[in-house]
Amino acid sequence: MDNLLYSLNASIPVFIVIVAGWFFRQKGMLTEQFVTVANKFNFKVTLPILLFMDISSMNLREVFHWQFVLFCMVATTICFFVTWIFAKRFLSSEMVGSFVQGSFRGSAAVLGVAFMTNIYGDAGLAPLMIIGCVPLYNIYSVIVLTIESNEDKPKQGQIKTALVNICKNPLIIGILLGVIVALLPFQLPDMVNKTLSSFSDMATPLALIAIGAAFEGKKALAKIRPTLVASLIKLVVQPLVFLSIAVWLGFRNQELIAFLIMLGAPSTASSYIMAKNMGNDDVLSASIIVVTTLLSAITITGWLFLLKSLSLIA
Repeated sequence: MDNLLYSLNASIPVFIVIVAGWFFRQKGMLTEQFVTVANKFNFKVTLPILLFMDISSMNLREVFHWQFVLFCMVATTICFFVTWIFAKRFLSSEMVGSFVQGSFRGSAAVLGVAFMTNIYGDAGLAPLMIIGCVPLYNIYSVIVLTIESNEDKPKQGQIKTALVNICKNPLIIGILLGVIVALLPFQLPDMVNKTLSSFSDMATPLALIAIGAAFEGKKALAKIRPTLVASLIKLVVQPLVFLSIAVWLGFRNQELIAFLIMLGAPSTASSYIMAKNMGNDDVLSASIIVVTTLLSAITITGWLFLLKSLSLIA
């Protein structure tokens, strides 16, 4: 019972805030414009500041865990290419790009920080996990969406533009600036830290409310078969395979929590925007986001319960 309560306390508050966002949207308190503005503000301001604050306060020379980051990169790469091979074999060509992106790319930045903060009081290893997987999420998504695009556009130009945008990604910039400050021989003044903390404190709740407010349940009924297969891969297969490997390699506690979020978090909302703008199946992408978000409340709680029961996390 204690393990179950631990798991519920870790996961349910996060999803309650998401449900609250959906409820407020239904009551007309939040609008589509709010969701658009909140997501943009979170992506460009609060989340980068949150990651900057967490990383800049770390002693990277002591806590940087290269084996951990390498595992994130290898697991992400294997998930991507294996899913792509599977999709090419069993799905019609117009679905492949959105299916692959929805299956391997999770909401690591938002939910990773949210879960770590809820369990441990700070972002913990979430920034290192983001360093290991988020750049690859963007690069691999660009590759598969470009190659599998249903539109006849010059591939080389698209990839070049997308790679430039990756370098301008606010989350990556926030991480890099945090690394630079963490390596400096002095700390930022309290005045600066307190100002930045005002923004970083609102990042997680604002992001979760926006996810809930943007939720559209009707889209979950569209293309349900490939949606369910992608959801199974995202929420069950990937965590089962790679958490088992991680445990075998000796990873424990915060490391496993970070891996769980990286592997088993629902598909990120930005995948819909990319799929739509790059000529892929946006309906399938939206369906995967909806279903993985719904089911992840159960699966993430279940994985946490299993890890806790096996004394692999504390």
